[in-house]
Amino acid sequence: MATAGAPRRFCRCACFCSENLYVARYGLHLRFRSEQQLRQDYVPILRSRGCISPQDFQQLLAELEQEVERRRRLGQESAARKALILSSYQPARPDIYYPLQDAALAPEFLAAAEYSASPGADLQGLLQRLETLSEEKRIYRVPVFTPTFCQALLEELEHFEQSDMPKGRPNTMNNYGMLLHELGLDEPLVTPLRERFLQPLMALLYPDCGGGRLDSHRAFVVKYTLGQDQELGCHYDNAELTLNVALGKAFTGGALYFGGLFQAPAALTEPLEVEHVMGQGVLHRGGQLHGARPLGTGERCNLIVWLRASVVRNRFCPMCCREPDLVDDDGFGDGFTRDEPTTVDVCALT
Repeated sequence: MATAGAPRRFCRCACFCSENLYVARYGLHLRFRSEQQLRQDYVPILRSRGCISPQDFQQLLAELEQEVERRRRLGQESAARKALILSSYQPARPDIYYPLQDAALAPEFLAAAEYSASPGADLQGLLQRLETLSEEKRIYRVPVFTPTFCQALLEELEHFEQSDMPKGRPNTMNNYGMLLHELGLDEPLVTPLRERFLQPLMALLYPDCGGGRLDSHRAFVVKYTLGQDQELGCHYDNAELTLNVALGKAFTGGALYFGGLFQAPAALTEPLEVEHVMGQGVLHRGGQLHGARPLGTGERCNLIVWLRASVVRNRFCPMCCREPDLVDDDGFGDGFTRDEPTTVDVCALT
């Protein structure tokens, strides 16, 4: 158990360096521990995706080895980038770094959060304040930020992108975008968004997924434009719950699509398609299979917040589908802790 008053220490699962390694040109997430294991597990499907010659396989092997090494260094390199940004970067919009104010949030979001935190609040009352995109899949939408705040945040993100500061990218599926904790936006923006506003909503919407026990997050911005990332392959998130907010800009295409939970057979049968609306956020379970259709024109930026509840994931790592093998990490890590978990239903197993 954590000592009373001591800061919580978060961890990652050791599988981070061997599971779910994404290879874009083959559209596959792979498990990689050795060349022998890779051949034994994946040769037929790799051949079907175009990895045919010995040269193709050796190139893939080198890429996987490089990605494993990158993941091992990730925490240390991210901390170094964050320290340099803190000491040297001059923001274009210092107001973005002030503590989150209600004026940045859409009235509908404030009303939904206020209702959720009120005595006697229940799910049916909350659903009257949200848009239900799929009752079966439990996917909802609500305005989150005002247009003014979206524009200000985009201005700051563009200024940072154009600076000479080092930039950590969100993940292997998103090559463009940035990590908000490295930019220094976790404490003033994302943490209060989670603690004050999202947690009351999620406690009513997803009590079986740890919605009332969210204690960490990972927040990043993704960017799609012609000539760079244009679409996102089907995947599920390393999170119990996810908030996806469309920040802008002008674009066509790029709709989200959702299947079933990743454990379910035929999980992508009859996917639900959802168009982006600036300032509005889509709420869904992290285990829901989803992706993004190809962008048609323009540029699209979205804020993604992976919401995590250690009380759930301490028992079940969604990436390796086993009890996690914990490794100490910096910051929020991947949301695991060494605390004894309280009994709770695991969303991914329902």
